[in-house]
This record gives sequence, structure tokens and C-alpha cells, in this order.
Amino acid sequence: MKLLRYGALGAEKPGILDSDDQIRDLSGIVADISGTDLHDETLAKLHNLDVASLPLVQGSPRIGACVGNVGKFICIGLNYADHAAESGMELPAEPVIFAKATSAICGPNDNVEIPRNSVKTDWEVELGVVIGKHTKYVSEADALDHVAGYCVINDVSERDFQIHRSGQWIKGKSADTFGPIGPWLVTRDEIADPQDLAMYLEVNGHRYQDGSTKTMHFNVAKVISHLSQFMSLQPGDIISTGTPPGVGMGQLPETYLKPGDKIELGIAGLGSQHQDVVAG
Repeated sequence: MKLLRYGALGAEKPGILDSDDQIRDLSGIVADISGTDLHDETLAKLHNLDVASLPLVQGSPRIGACVGNVGKFICIGLNYADHAAESGMELPAEPVIFAKATSAICGPNDNVEIPRNSVKTDWEVELGVVIGKHTKYVSEADALDHVAGYCVINDVSERDFQIHRSGQWIKGKSADTFGPIGPWLVTRDEIADPQDLAMYLEVNGHRYQDGSTKTMHFNVAKVISHLSQFMSLQPGDIISTGTPPGVGMGQLPETYLKPGDKIELGIAGLGSQHQDVVAG
């Protein structure tokens, strides 16, 4: 299933794509695509629906973040060997964990705002993993059973804030609009292997990132298991699993976003995002 949330910011409704890629309204079935609505039991109920009988959403509404009311937005750094190399950093012995503020979350096609005093706003296409059940001390063998689904994330990053402003990485990762998520939450049954997904990102039509989840240093199961040793994961929590090479910081010369730029990114089977860059 491809689940989504549509409507004005802060007033999104739950939806599902039908076989013709039209949005059908789920408001009469679930309150939202979040938290308790992502348990296996609820997803099974949605899977058994006659989707074609649900109300058809007319027009082209705004698409919101595909998960609402996110409790934790956790990110994994330096998780692709080539990206670590272009960043001038060694591959870590364990997953590098940091967070984005949940206030950074926005819709997949909303504007990306360059924050005040930014000099190095960058892009990162990433595979997002959405947790579907309480997860604590889970083994790698069982970790993927705790996934509700997958989505596209643009881990927008301000490198000067991140690296040179005397703080943790969260400082450069959390500006408003720095977390476009979606367009869809694709349930795990539709993704045969999360380690075999092509991914790309373009700015103004130029392809900067052209990678695959095959080259992750720590795979999805390892990341979930590792995180669960240090904190419990709850339904609706989102994990952003790292980016392949091709970020602006790795270009010669370094290349960063500016107002007027247009970003397109996507992951095979998970849809694409389109963002206009504006001054914040």
C-alpha cells in the first residue's frame, strides 16, 4: 500500500493511492497516518479494504509529510562509504546517530527555506524507515518485522551550522523545512529488499546523486537493532538512514543551494519529491 496525508499544513487528512494512482480518502477508517495507525493490525485492516469504494479526492491537493505526529526523527551519518570519503571522514565502527528536530518536517513538495545567516545549505537523498511497533533490544534477524514502511527523505543540511558552529550535528539539520518526507509511506510488504533501491537527487536538472541502498555501510536491519540497544523506538518514529555520494559539500568547487533553485529527488518504488528553494 501507498499511504499518504493530504491537505493544508496542519490539517492533513489520511489517504491511500488506488490502482490508478488516485488519492482515496481514509478519514472514515483511521484518524491519521501516525503512531497507533501503523501497527500491523491496522495495516492489515487497510490492506483488506476495497480501495476503489473509498471517496475519491478531487483535484490536486497539497501532499503533506506521509507520517504525522512523529515522536523521534533519528538520522544515521556517514552510512555510505563514498559519502564518508567525500566528506573527508572515516567510516565509523558503529552507526553515527544524530537527530533532526521534528519541527523540520514538511511535505515532499513544500518549499525548502534557506535559514538566515546560512552559507552552506546542502541536500541529501535518504531512505526513510518508519517504525510500526514498540522496538527495544531487537535482533537484526527480527528488526525488519518492526518496520511499518519506507519513504523518501531529503535530509537538508546547513554545513556551516553543522560543522563549524560549536554544536552537535542537530544544529545544522533542524531548520524549518529541512525534513521533507514522502510523498508516500510504502508499506514493507511492497519492498522486497530495502537494500536494493536506486536513489537520485537533481538540482536545476543536474544529477548530483545517483546511488543505491546496496552500498550502505550498515544495512537497515543493523541500524534498527543498533538503535534499539540505546533507546526504545515507537510507532511513527522515523529513521533517516544516510545518503550516497554527491552532496554539495563534496563538489569541486563546493556547491550549495540558493533561492530559486529547484530540487528533485526520488527512490525506486517510493516516489519522488520536488522542492523550490526560497529565502527563509
